[in-house]
Amino acid sequence: MSFRVRRVTTTRAGGASTAPFDSFNLGDHVGDDPNAVAANRFRLAAATGLGAQRLVWMNQVHGDRVEVVDGPRDSPVEATDALVTTVPGLAVVVVTADCVPVLMADARAGVVAAVHAGRVGAERGVVVRALEAMLNAGAQAADISVLLGPAVSGAHYEVPAAMADAVEAALPGSRTTTMGGTPGLDLRAGITRQLTDLGVTAIETDPRCTVADPNLFSHRRDGLTGRLASLVWLEPR
Repeated sequence: MSFRVRRVTTTRAGGASTAPFDSFNLGDHVGDDPNAVAANRFRLAAATGLGAQRLVWMNQVHGDRVEVVDGPRDSPVEATDALVTTVPGLAVVVVTADCVPVLMADARAGVVAAVHAGRVGAERGVVVRALEAMLNAGAQAADISVLLGPAVSGAHYEVPAAMADAVEAALPGSRTTTMGGTPGLDLRAGITRQLTDLGVTAIETDPRCTVADPNLFSHRRDGLTGRLASLVWLEPR
C-alpha cells in the first residue's frame, strides 16, 4: 500500500493567545496562558481532521534523541528532538521559532518523521539520527521526500566566526555571510547537503525566513514569543 503524505506548517495568525504570543502560539513552554495554548492546539487538531489525540508533541531539548511512536500519547514525548512513526493518521509535530522544522516521509514504505533541527541539534546530527530511524522502520533513502520549513535564513543568522567554523565542520555547507557581511549560518543549506550525501534527493525548502517575515514567530527577532508548529502524517490512498 502506498500513502498520501500530509504536511502542515502554521503561521502566527488566527489563535487565542495575546501579546507577545499573539495569536496562534502552539508552544506550551514559552510562558503563554496554558488555556490559550490548549485552545490553539485543539484548533490545529480540528483543522487537520485528525483530532487532538492523534497529534504527538515533544518536549524539545536541542539534542539528537529520536523516539519512534506507535500510537497516541497523553502527553508530549520528553527530552526528544525527532519523532518517527509508521502509523497512518498519527501526526508527529515539531515546534519552532527560528530552528529548522524538518518533515520527512517515505510514502511507499509508510514512514514519516518530524525533526527539530536547531544549531546545536543539527551540529550533533539529529537529522541523521532521524533518517537512520526511518531506514530501520523500512524506509528507503531514495524514496524519502523532505520539506525544510520556515526558519531563520542565512541572511539574518549572524554568529561569531568561530561558531560558524565549528558548525561548518560538523554540517558542511552551512557557513555563509549575512546581509551585513558578517559570518552567518544557513542551517537549511547544510541539512540539504547532509541529506543529499546520504541519498535523499527529493528536498524542498520553504523560502520564508522567520526573522524577516512578521507573520511568523521568531525568537531571534522578538525574544519572548510563540512557536510555530510543523506536522506530518500519512493517509492511505
